[in-house]
Amino acid sequence: MFKLKSSFSPTGDQPQAIEKLVAGVKLGKKDQVLLGVTGSGKTFTLANVIQKLQMPTLIISHNKTLAGQLYQEFRDFFPENAVSYFVSYYDYYQPEAYMPSSDTYIEKEAQINELIDKLRLKATTNILTRKDVVVVASVSCIYNIGSPVEYGRFILELEIGQKIEIKQIARRLIELQYSRSEFDFKRGTFRIRGDRIDIYPAYEDIGYRVTLENNIVKKIEQFEPISGKLITNHQSLVTSLIIYPAKHYLMDPAIFKSAEQQIRDDLKKEADALKKKNKIVEMQRLVRKVNYDLEMIKEVGYVNGIENYSRYFDGRKPGDAPYSLINYFNQQYGDDWLLFIDESHMTVPQIRGMFNGDYSRKNTLIDYGFRLRSALDNRPLKFEEFYPMVKKIIYVSATPNEWEIERSKIKDQSSKSSGIVEQLIRPTGIVDPEIIIKPATNEVQDLILEIEKRVSKKEKVLVTTLTKKMAEDLSTYLKEKKINAAYLHSDVKTLERSNILENLRKGNFDVLIGVNLLREGLDLPEVTLVAILDADREGFLRSRTSLVQTMGRAARNITGQVILYADIMTKSITEAVEEINRRRKYQVEYNTKHNITPKTIYKPIREKIVNQDEKSLFLTLDFDSRYLDEMNIDSLTPFDKKKLIKKMEKEMKNQAENLNFELAIKIREKVKEIKN
Repeated sequence: MFKLKSSFSPTGDQPQAIEKLVAGVKLGKKDQVLLGVTGSGKTFTLANVIQKLQMPTLIISHNKTLAGQLYQEFRDFFPENAVSYFVSYYDYYQPEAYMPSSDTYIEKEAQINELIDKLRLKATTNILTRKDVVVVASVSCIYNIGSPVEYGRFILELEIGQKIEIKQIARRLIELQYSRSEFDFKRGTFRIRGDRIDIYPAYEDIGYRVTLENNIVKKIEQFEPISGKLITNHQSLVTSLIIYPAKHYLMDPAIFKSAEQQIRDDLKKEADALKKKNKIVEMQRLVRKVNYDLEMIKEVGYVNGIENYSRYFDGRKPGDAPYSLINYFNQQYGDDWLLFIDESHMTVPQIRGMFNGDYSRKNTLIDYGFRLRSALDNRPLKFEEFYPMVKKIIYVSATPNEWEIERSKIKDQSSKSSGIVEQLIRPTGIVDPEIIIKPATNEVQDLILEIEKRVSKKEKVLVTTLTKKMAEDLSTYLKEKKINAAYLHSDVKTLERSNILENLRKGNFDVLIGVNLLREGLDLPEVTLVAILDADREGFLRSRTSLVQTMGRAARNITGQVILYADIMTKSITEAVEEINRRRKYQVEYNTKHNITPKTIYKPIREKIVNQDEKSLFLTLDFDSRYLDEMNIDSLTPFDKKKLIKKMEKEMKNQAENLNFELAIKIREKVKEIKN
């Protein structure tokens, strides 16, 4: 049962949004839109919807960072429930590819983040064993991960009093892709000590100690894997134990023989086809590759790239949809679960586009004999496969696209609601910013006057340009005019971006210039002016959606204003201004009716991310991470290198656990450099 814990209660128009969304789901509405302005508490609204409906939920976000933020928020809202994180588990991923123009074959290279792998396995295990499940995922959740039926069937069940030999337990664990390791005890391994077997599940933070006497299970105890200390509390009393697989993709040895024959039949057909085209090199390459893979699968039950043969093992026909995380939800809950698509204006197009990029790369590999055609069936879902699989969808965005809006307007037979739910009131009472349109002629000179007004009040300004060079040049020009300015764009390293934003808030400079600031997820209460240069240049950066999102950056301060510099009122400008004015009118009327006085958001300035990480590194590694790039590796002795690598790998895992993936990757690269 879901138990929402929060010191806040729904306020503003959150209660009506919650009520409408819940009613829409209960009436059988498939598509609904939560159109919520920036800062209106959309996440809290969604948490309340889950609480009221008591339904398992999948939340899809368009990138790992936002997914991480959502995961942390929902974990805080539902501390007693199974909140899971399911994103791509690669710290580094180079897919298998071939470039015919230079005759270059690029082998698949990946570095799996063990902690994310654990969270992924925990997510699927939670789905199969619990009903109070919230999974926050990136778009990688539409990729093939193998059949949920097979995953659920591959388990080891133990209970007190069960008659079983320790060799049988070990054999079953190996079938579940656990490895025996007597000294390096880590996730996904087990070890045997006489009549005792220790198991470290791939998806848990604790180990299980199973003690047998005369081939009878006598005790099942929990222990801390690092210290070996037994856990003694009421929750540690275990009478039965179920161990799930250490990998998502598994193959039943019983079906390998029939699958092997199908693979060999297809190999012969495709090799013959290549020979007829006089592609002898490609034919030999394919035969050698497939034969090697089959031998590896036969001997150890697994091979790097086994997923390319998944169609044969899953019993799917060519072209059939792969098994993804969506199948796990459908397998376990039927139609009784919710899907939230966060920032749907970005996420839905991303879901649509995943298949095409994968198909193009695989097709080249097949044409040149690196893979069988079955590799095409190890793929992400097509959108036309994904959409019918889900029966209850809520699209969440401040600027939903036309597709979501049109789908939500379709009235189901059992539903009378339009499906569009607006959440326009902020708990702080702040209204959307006032919009001023000025001629683009002499826009820079006018901008300087506007900046000077704000600087005199110690307020901050954001400026958006169309190109990186314009951002840099404008920053230089403003500095020449004695205005403290800085620029922010994609060439600036991720960790440095946070530092720049915090320096703006601290008053180290007054104006921040960028190309597409809306993508940075800016939350800057000190900003009272957002200036959009060349606003009439119709295109992605000046589309209705981009304009509305950028204008929202000024909605954290009661004196917020937006200036659009434009000579022509484009369709995008007209629609964006109309939408902001509509929201602003509604918000002002609401505040008047309820005697609400808007208050500027107060947000404490936290310690810099880099400084926090540097402090953590300094304590752990005995050096300041500012010199990570400048470390003199040649001066280290072999003993020092070994000691340093061990400490750095520990810190890398700590940073990944805290979702500081950028720093974790930076440390990993330095470790790789030291090892080489």
